[in-house]
Amino acid sequence: MSETEAKELLDTVKKLNKMVDDLTAENKLLKQKLDRMNELLLIAQRARFGQSSEKRGYVLPDSEQLRIFNEAEQAQDEKAEEPTEKTLVAAHERKKKRSKEELAKELPIKEICLDLSEDQKRCPACEHEMTCIGKKFLYEELQIIPKQIIRIQYYANTYACKHCEEQTGFGYLTSVQAPARLLKHSLASPSTVADVMTQKYANGIPLYRQEQIWKREGVELSRATLANWVNEVSKRWLRPLYRLMRRHLPKLDVIHADETVVQVLKEDGKSATSESRMWVYASGRYCTEPIRFFEYQPDRSGKHPAALLKDFSGCLVTDGYAGYARVSNAKRCGCWAHMRKWEPATSPA
Repeated sequence: MSETEAKELLDTVKKLNKMVDDLTAENKLLKQKLDRMNELLLIAQRARFGQSSEKRGYVLPDSEQLRIFNEAEQAQDEKAEEPTEKTLVAAHERKKKRSKEELAKELPIKEICLDLSEDQKRCPACEHEMTCIGKKFLYEELQIIPKQIIRIQYYANTYACKHCEEQTGFGYLTSVQAPARLLKHSLASPSTVADVMTQKYANGIPLYRQEQIWKREGVELSRATLANWVNEVSKRWLRPLYRLMRRHLPKLDVIHADETVVQVLKEDGKSATSESRMWVYASGRYCTEPIRFFEYQPDRSGKHPAALLKDFSGCLVTDGYAGYARVSNAKRCGCWAHMRKWEPATSPA
């Protein structure tokens, strides 16, 4: 082999070695990317299909979670206008902005009148006492008075007839009858349980957080106790009302119905990721006795509204779900809110 051939062969070997090194580095980088993508896919699958005790919709990315604490700062706008009368623009009337009086018209009003001291009420010119000739409005503000928790102890006075005792030796005794208690052997009162239910179902505050709130107020109430209050009061006092509304519902002239997806954890015979339905039936706007009736069912079958409204013969306002057609005696009416989003399959002639 000549010297020239040997040199060319050496150059070729160097090029091949460099090519192998480049391909090895690229292969390593691609493997790292593949591992990362597999990790992200696994996390997404767990979040999408894995069992969880909390709804995924409440879990936010880190950036979104931080906005919860920075909401006031981010939403602040010093140029934002205070509520004023409606503003008109060409071919459009904006929604009337409510005034301060309208925003809080249901709240009680407490007037605080600022007055001068006794020395300031004397005229600096002649030293005579000045007379109040009127008052002027300065400003208005909202004030929050923290709730007050007190213990109410009930006593009953007992009365005896002294005359009978003097004449016969036996006195007639009488006392007031104790009012019915919400729950026996419990500190629960109607206002207390109503506050717990309102916080949980209207404000979305779970019982374990309410337990902490009560503790900060100086009252030791466990989550189990609060849960017992909610369940026992619902069974004893609210269930009769629920049954009464169920009997009265088919007698209405107009009923609005809809169903929404709910997930129930640890339900017998169903996985935590399976979908159930909460059905709601509402009376019309002009009903003198308004009803909002909720009924839980494990599925979306039309047999559920058919069973509940089997004696109903009025107007049933729903979306386009075919399951409501099983309510045989009702007059089906379309929902205007869904009608606005409906598009015909073919254009009209």
